[in-house]
Amino acid sequence: MRRNLIEATHLAVLVSIAVVIHTVEAALPLPMPVPGVRLGLANMITLLTIVLYGARSGLLVAVLRSVIGSLIGGTFLGFGFWLSLAGGVACTAVMSLAAMMMRNGYLSLVSVSVLGAAAHNLVQLAVAGAIIGSAALLRGYFPLLLLLAVPTGVFTGLAAYYLEGVTRRALGHAGGPGVDG
Repeated sequence: MRRNLIEATHLAVLVSIAVVIHTVEAALPLPMPVPGVRLGLANMITLLTIVLYGARSGLLVAVLRSVIGSLIGGTFLGFGFWLSLAGGVACTAVMSLAAMMMRNGYLSLVSVSVLGAAAHNLVQLAVAGAIIGSAALLRGYFPLLLLLAVPTGVFTGLAAYYLEGVTRRALGHAGGPGVDG
C-alpha cells in the first residue's frame, strides 16, 4: 500500500509538471514556420513517465495533461483540446511500443521521442482534417511537420534522458514497473 501511495504521489507531481509545461507552451507564441506548431515539451514528461512507471501511467499523464491544461487555458472540448488529446494519446501509444523496443536495445530514448513526435503530428493533422473536412490538410502539412518532428523529438528525447537520470537519483530507486506495466 505504501508503494502505491508513493507511486500515486510521483504521478501527481509528473502530471502537475506536464500541465505547467503544456500551459506555458500554449501561452507562448513561438516563431515556427507552421501555425499552431509547438515544441511538445510536455511530451518529455509523458516519456519520462513511460520509462519510470509504464505505459498506463504515461497514458494517464498525457490524458490528464490535456484535460487539465485545456481547463486552465479555457479550451476544454474546443478544437485545440481534441487535437491535444488525440495527439497525446497517439504519441503515448507509439512511445510505449517503441520503449519496449528500447528495452531490448533496438532503439534509443531519443528515437522513441522522435517516433512519438511524428505520431503526435500525424494524428493531430488527421483529426484537424476530419473536423474541417479536408484531406488536403494532411497531404500538405504532414511532410513539413514530419521534418519538424525530428529536431523537436530529439530535443525532448535528450531532455527526458537527462531527467530520467536526475529523477532516478532523486527518488533513490531504479525505476517503476517498466514499460509493460
